[in-house]
Amino acid sequence: MVMKVKKILWPTDFSENAAKALPYVNSLSELYGAEVHVLYVLEEMGPFGAWYGDFDRSQIDALLKLQKDKAEAHLQKICEQSLEGCPLYVRHTGTGDAASEILKLIEKEKPDFVVMSTQGNSGRFSFGSVAEKILRHSPVPVLTIPVG
Repeated sequence: MVMKVKKILWPTDFSENAAKALPYVNSLSELYGAEVHVLYVLEEMGPFGAWYGDFDRSQIDALLKLQKDKAEAHLQKICEQSLEGCPLYVRHTGTGDAASEILKLIEKEKPDFVVMSTQGNSGRFSFGSVAEKILRHSPVPVLTIPVG
């Protein structure tokens, strides 16, 4: 049986750990001629309440838009500088829980597999909680890249 790969999903949090998956993403996309879907998830900005004062929803939306614009610019830079061998790369951003957003994108885009590091930016353990959730719940194969 020959494996056909048309789409690869690479979730990133812009950390050095996440970048360790890039050589695998590049090699596999070149080998199969697959398009690469790159996803960055913004953290949801919850209510601030008494600590910071009351914020109008428009202020929170403006902060989220600023974050999203910066993330999209960073994704563009990664795609141009690090994914040159890819026939096609598609940038995605989401907001909320990283694992949930990754799983939603898997359902929507139906990649053939996911390539991600075992830890992200806040990885304090040898295996990150986001990677663990994706491994447990992904309907497609997940290639995890150790960071150690």
